[in-house]
Amino acid sequence: MKKLDLYIIRKFLGTFFFAIVLIISISVIFDFSEHIDEFIDKEAPLKAVLLDYYLNFIPYFANLFSALFTFIAVIFFTSKMAYNTEIIAILSSGISFRRMMYPYFLSALIIGIFSFLLSNYIIPPANQKRLDFTATYIKKQFRNNERNIHRQIEPGVFIYMQNWETTSKTGYKFAMEKFDGKKLVSKLTSKYIRWNDKEGKWTINGYFIRNIKGEKESFESGKKIDTTLNFGPKEFGRKKNIVEAMNYNELNDYIDQQTMRGDSNINAYKIEKYKRMANPFSTFILTLIGVSLASRKIRGGMGLHLGIGLLLSFSFILFLQISVVFATNGSMNPMLAVWLPNIVFTVVALYLYRIAPK
Repeated sequence: MKKLDLYIIRKFLGTFFFAIVLIISISVIFDFSEHIDEFIDKEAPLKAVLLDYYLNFIPYFANLFSALFTFIAVIFFTSKMAYNTEIIAILSSGISFRRMMYPYFLSALIIGIFSFLLSNYIIPPANQKRLDFTATYIKKQFRNNERNIHRQIEPGVFIYMQNWETTSKTGYKFAMEKFDGKKLVSKLTSKYIRWNDKEGKWTINGYFIRNIKGEKESFESGKKIDTTLNFGPKEFGRKKNIVEAMNYNELNDYIDQQTMRGDSNINAYKIEKYKRMANPFSTFILTLIGVSLASRKIRGGMGLHLGIGLLLSFSFILFLQISVVFATNGSMNPMLAVWLPNIVFTVVALYLYRIAPK
C-alpha cells in the first residue's frame, strides 16, 4: 500500500467520522429539546436517559444514514483535493483514475462491513433497550387498532378475533378452527379470550366447541376453560418497528413464522431484512458517484459539488421511500423495491465514472 493510498483512506475515514459526530451531536441536541418535557413529566432517571436511550440512539441513527454520510464525506474531501490540484497531480504522475479508486473502495468496504455487522447483530439488542425506554417515557401505551384479526398459529390451525384490547389483553368474539387437510375437524367459538399473566395461559370464556369426525358431530360448551395456545398477547401488541430489535437470524425466523400466520405486515418485515443488505452495498455506489463528480474542477467551487451531491443523495433516499411505499401496499416485490434505487444509481455511477477526468 502506497503513501497515496493511506493518505486517501485517512482523509476518507477521518471526514466520514467527523461528519457523523457533527450531525449526531446536532441530532441529539434537537431530540433532547423535543423530549425534555416527557423526561421531566414521567420522571425518567438520568441514567436511563443517557445509557438506555441516547447511548443506543447514537449508533442506530449513525448507521441509518451511514451511506449518506459516506457520500457527503467523499464529496467534501475529494472536491477539496480537486481545487488544490491534488487530483491533477495524481493523474499526471501516471496513476490512472481507476487505480486512484482503490483506496476509496477499500474505505467503503470497511464502512460497509461495519454497517452490516451493526445493523444485523449489534444494533438490534441495543434497539430493544431504546424501544423499551421510548414506550415507557416518551410514547403513550401502544393500542392495537387492527380489527377482524386472522392468524394461522400452526399448520392447519386458524384463529379469528373481531378485535383485540391491548390493555386488558382480551380478544373479543374469538374463534379457532382445526383442519385435517381441507376438512374441518373442530371449531371453537367464544365470547372473549383473555390472557392470564400469572398462569401463562389463555382463559376462554363462554365457549362452544363443535367436533366433526366423519359424518358424526359432537358438541361441548362451558363458561370458561384454561388452555395453552401457540401464540401470546405480544403477537397483537407488536409495533411495526419491533423488527429493529431482531438480529438477522431472528428476523428470518420471525418472517417465516408470520408468513405462516398470514400477517398483513409481512412486506414491512421483508423490507427491513433487505435494507440490511442493500444499505451497506449502497456505500460503494455513492462512493463511486462522489469521486466521479467531485474530482472534476468546475466553476462554482466546492459549494456546487456539495449542492449536486446533496441533490443526488436526497434523490436516492426519496426514490427508496417511494419504492418502499409501493412494496408495503403490496404492489411491488419487497426485494425489488429495496434494491431498485441501488440498480438505478449504479447506472448513474457508471455514467459519471465514464465521463470523469482521466
